[in-house]
Amino acid sequence: MIRFKAKILFSTLLLMGTLAKAQNPINKASFDLINLEYPGLQKVKQAVDAGQYQEAGKALLQYYRKKLGTKPDLSNLETPIDTGKLSPKTKEVADNALQHRFKTQESYGYFDFGQDINWQLWPVKDNEVRWQLHRVKWWLPMALTYRATHNEQYAKEWMFQFEDWMKKNPLGLSADNDKYAWRPLEVSDRIQSLVPTLTFFIKSPNFTPAFLLTFLKSYAEQADYLPKNYAAEGNHRLFEAQRTLFAGASLPEYKNAAAWRKSGIEVLNTEIKKQVLPDGVQYELSPVYHAAAIDIFIKAYQGAQKAGVESEFPPSFKQTIEKMAMAFINITFPNYNQPMFGDSWIREKKTRLKQFQSWSAMIPENPFIQYFASDGQKGKKPNWLSNALSTAGFYTFRNGWDSTSTILMLKASPPGEFHAQPDNGTFELWVNGRNFTPDAGCFVYSGDAEIMKQRNWYRQTRVHSTLTLDNQNMLITKAVQNKWQSSKNLDILTYTNPSYKDLNHRRTVLFIDQKYFLVIDQALGTATGNLGVHFQLKEDSNPVFDGANNKVYTTYADGNNLLIQSLNTDKITLHEEEGKVSYEYGKEMKRPAFVFEKPKNDDKTQQFISVVYPYNGNKAPEIKINENAGNDYKNGNLNISVSINGKTNIVKAKLNGDNTNP
Repeated sequence: MIRFKAKILFSTLLLMGTLAKAQNPINKASFDLINLEYPGLQKVKQAVDAGQYQEAGKALLQYYRKKLGTKPDLSNLETPIDTGKLSPKTKEVADNALQHRFKTQESYGYFDFGQDINWQLWPVKDNEVRWQLHRVKWWLPMALTYRATHNEQYAKEWMFQFEDWMKKNPLGLSADNDKYAWRPLEVSDRIQSLVPTLTFFIKSPNFTPAFLLTFLKSYAEQADYLPKNYAAEGNHRLFEAQRTLFAGASLPEYKNAAAWRKSGIEVLNTEIKKQVLPDGVQYELSPVYHAAAIDIFIKAYQGAQKAGVESEFPPSFKQTIEKMAMAFINITFPNYNQPMFGDSWIREKKTRLKQFQSWSAMIPENPFIQYFASDGQKGKKPNWLSNALSTAGFYTFRNGWDSTSTILMLKASPPGEFHAQPDNGTFELWVNGRNFTPDAGCFVYSGDAEIMKQRNWYRQTRVHSTLTLDNQNMLITKAVQNKWQSSKNLDILTYTNPSYKDLNHRRTVLFIDQKYFLVIDQALGTATGNLGVHFQLKEDSNPVFDGANNKVYTTYADGNNLLIQSLNTDKITLHEEEGKVSYEYGKEMKRPAFVFEKPKNDDKTQQFISVVYPYNGNKAPEIKINENAGNDYKNGNLNISVSINGKTNIVKAKLNGDNTNP
């Protein structure tokens, strides 16, 4: 407690010194950034014209208090906030901030940045820790806590921290500091969150005209910086452009507000054509960033509406957003999660529901988006099942849309951007309320050698459900769809990926009788080495590894189980592997993993045949296959008999060509 009070006293003394400087007489230049002809600023202009600058500052503060205090606009935040009741978590963040204990990245908890805040402190050499320090995410919780408690300590401390950050992180301080404090994504995050933060704190009696002008000057510097420094590509460029548009729409009193809006709109009109593939998937091939891109485009349109310039977006802009939302529906499980392809992680259902509700509000005429926005209470359930997003290479096999369904989602994609991984062929399988084979996730993004070692573990091809040569990473992810066909009792996907030098991987997945899957992997080419087909299971599956029969099966007590078995007649070996999964940034856990292996000693094609069979009960089924006359895997002619517990079913299909869509 003594330490806490000492910190508060120290901050208060520094604040008094800082504000004393800020209380210097306001001059005419203080208003250079403001368009004094803007409606509502007549009193400000009159005072400036009369040389009464202190009075002009008071009038400007009165204007913003009236404007911002009417109804806080939190619509642009990435994560929706409930302002009705102060949550314990929000207050915890705010109270820690009073002690200069900041949570810069959720998974690492709080770090002490000192009485005299050290904005260059880097306690864990994960770049996200230092980048996100400069997103100052605790300022809005401080504002929300102030709103609920009216405790002036939060307002005083925030004003101190704002000016302390300005003083210690000027643009150009050093190349190293600019890399973090002035990375455009962090700048855009600040100009987004500072508007609602200002909205709550501006009511404080400690909030002076001089501080308002200091705030407005800093905000303008940051908003002016972005159009000249947008990221070259990817979701960062989208975020930065949209938030620049937001700045111009939210604070139109700035002389440069129209330029900010124009810049954001021009970039987004260009990028939506570049970044969204013809099937509606954002080109980073990561479900998390795909959803974020939808949000960005919608918020941009809403910002333009606020400023009355939505006509600067063509009709195709909204049409593309709708296509993106429909693509997202096709890769959504009944619990509202999506596969963790690329740098993705799971989201709470309530978060996804709010996103769908925002999308539905934008596109109210679409009954399928409305269905997901209402948790199935309104709109229309999708009237299709299996689906191919063929450009992005996201394929969904499904027999229904509710929690009892069987759904397999597989990735066989073109080259992706930063967040994509060398994982073509990997899949997630949902059966009767359980995701049996979650993808690996990503764990961390970037940092020093130790952090990159942790990241790279998750980027290994062998930790995904696909084929490897000598356990090496796939060199090329450039899958070509050979066949996609969907019918009542049989769905077929065949694709070929040039995974390694002189070795192509051709994978065929058959969804048979809308119940189980046959996976045929072929290694084609002259390369030699050890081949492996890898699988991963959920962390609580407690599987049985039956090496004698080359099969692995889960042992869930509720009877909802899965068998994965090699049906090869040649020599195959089963090995357990190290398995891990990361459902959220910075957190990981062990999970079962295994591989079926065989050598490739010459240029002949080698093949794996695996059955992925969901079943009810505690005893795994007995499954065998026999080749019938005319069966020719090499040329894509399938004619086999599948025996399951003595009951035989003939499966005949052409595995290549004749693409059809559902």
